[in-house]
Parts: sequence; C-alpha cells; structure tokens
Amino acid sequence: MGYAQLVIGPAGSGKSTYCSSLHQHCETTRRTIHIVNLDPAAENFDYPVAMDIRELISLDDVMEELGLGPNGGLMYCMEHLQENLDEWLTEELDNYLDDDYLVFDCPGQIELFSHVPVLKNFVEHLRRKNFNVCVVYLLDSQFITDVTKFISGCMTSLSAMVQLELPHVNILSKMDLVTNKKDVENYLDPEPQLLLAELNQRMAPQFQKLNKSLIEVVDQYSMVSFLPLDLRKERSIQYILSQIDNCIQYGEDADVKVKDFDPEEDD
Repeated sequence: MGYAQLVIGPAGSGKSTYCSSLHQHCETTRRTIHIVNLDPAAENFDYPVAMDIRELISLDDVMEELGLGPNGGLMYCMEHLQENLDEWLTEELDNYLDDDYLVFDCPGQIELFSHVPVLKNFVEHLRRKNFNVCVVYLLDSQFITDVTKFISGCMTSLSAMVQLELPHVNILSKMDLVTNKKDVENYLDPEPQLLLAELNQRMAPQFQKLNKSLIEVVDQYSMVSFLPLDLRKERSIQYILSQIDNCIQYGEDADVKVKDFDPEEDD
C-alpha cells in the first residue's frame, strides 16, 4: 500500500513552499517522503524532485512549438500527461516501494481540480496502483479578508472535493505572514449564522436567499473548518501532517515496536 498527497490550490497559495517545508520537517524527523513536480511550468525548486513532469513535457516547449498561451499550453501539457499515465507515470511509480509516501505538487490553474477530469483520472490511476490518496487544498490566509472571499475559497474547495471524491484537508497557508491574526481566526471555525449575517450585510437584499443556500452548502459539507499553517512552527507542520496521515491511514499497518529488556539478574 502506497500513500500520496495531492497538493492543490489557487496560484500563489504556497503549494511549493508547503512541499519544501514538509520535506524539511520529514528530514528532521527521519521520515522519508518523495516530492513529485506536476507543474510543467515550474523552474526552481527548494526540495529534491523525485519525479518531474518536465521530463515528459514542458510548458515552454509547448508554447514555442504550438504557439499556445500559458493557460492553453498548461492544459495541453496536463492532457498529454493524462494520455501517458499507463506509460510514463507507471514506469516512474515502479521505482518506488509499495509503502512509499509521495507528495504531488500540482499546478495552480483552478480548472484542473474543478471541472476538467485530468486530475481525477490521475487519482484513479494512483488508486489502481494501490495508493491511498488525500487532497491537500491550500488557501492563502492573506486572501481571507472578508466573508465574500472566504465563501469563494470554500466554493472552490468544495468543487475540488466533488470532482476528485477523495479525503480532503483544507489549509490556510501563510499564517506566518498575517499581521492581524484576529481577522483570520474568525474564519478558522466560524459560526454559520454569523457568516450569513455578515454576508447579508455585504450583499444586496435580493441575494439573501442565495446567501442562505451558500452558507447551508458550506455548513453541510463541513467546509467551514480550515487548519492554519504557520511555517515558523514545527508543531504546526507536524499537526497538519498527522491529520493527513490519519486520512490516508498511514502507519496503521506498521508493526508494533517492542523494546527488548535484559532479564534481571538474581542478587
């Protein structure tokens, strides 16, 4: 049984920084993970890349040869990945053991995890290869400045949850850069009725029924719970990793470690 994190979220939400910090934390705790780059436009990495989609296809080559723009070129690259799952990805996965832990650093285009089936097919391939997979959705905490932006982030995360059908952990990233923590703390575990009241104050009266429906969807899908990530604190990374490990049942089949004691000598 293999284990995997699929790290997704809007562009600039801190996905690569999260992967780098996670790798450093695991090195410190003597735990082995492998970071996989799935962004064909990536250039610089702060972590050792175990697998790299650019060995299969790169965005620069696609834009130059096909004359596509950045977004169209990236979609072409990901569709090319989808067509080569049985060849390139299978060959790469064969280099790892059955119990290895992989972290996939994904591109930030929202359509990849909202309505385009590329990542869904990617996940199904991992499942066929006997991987337990968890989605790690990152949302920039500095983006959460009012209720409208919070609801927008929740809806995007919910769209990914419905599309991918996987265990889901939501993270408010870049908490170490937030100057006023009180502005964000209200959204870590908010009260639905307070959200609705605040949303009605911001929106015109004709949107009250829509606002009520949105809050009910967020509440029913338990999407109002985000985990804060402060990269300055090791315990913050450790706590989030433990939540993800619990979702994918990592370590549950490990052998119990028994310490041997020397028999006591008779006096």
